[in-house]
Amino acid sequence: MKTDVLLSELQFKAVRSSGAGGQNVNKVSSKVVLTFDLNTSHALTEEEKELLTNKLASKLSNENLLIINCDEDRSQLRNKDIVTKRFLELITKSLLVPKKRKATKIPHSVIEKRIKAKRNLSEIKQNRRKPEL
Repeated sequence: MKTDVLLSELQFKAVRSSGAGGQNVNKVSSKVVLTFDLNTSHALTEEEKELLTNKLASKLSNENLLIINCDEDRSQLRNKDIVTKRFLELITKSLLVPKKRKATKIPHSVIEKRIKAKRNLSEIKQNRRKPEL
């Protein structure tokens, strides 16, 4: 993954924020919408694109567009930084391939210790019973 090429492929759009905020919300376009086209990206290999398509299936649109919004701050520039950071974190986390789990065998000594403890507990409970005459 080439981060500098990836960042150059991003498209930003400033939109008016929704919700409470008074006059500032009505006149300032501080919300930033980041759009990334996964199909036309030159920064990712075909394997990376396939991996991202599978992992981010719920976040992608029908045209394989990744859309991320940010309207946390009143500053458009700050929102752009936040949404870019979120995008990079999402891509890097999605590209990580987890290590395969190796099945471990339980050591023989552990099995013996468990059986010995069971036998010991069984004897203790046997000794609590009333003797048969």
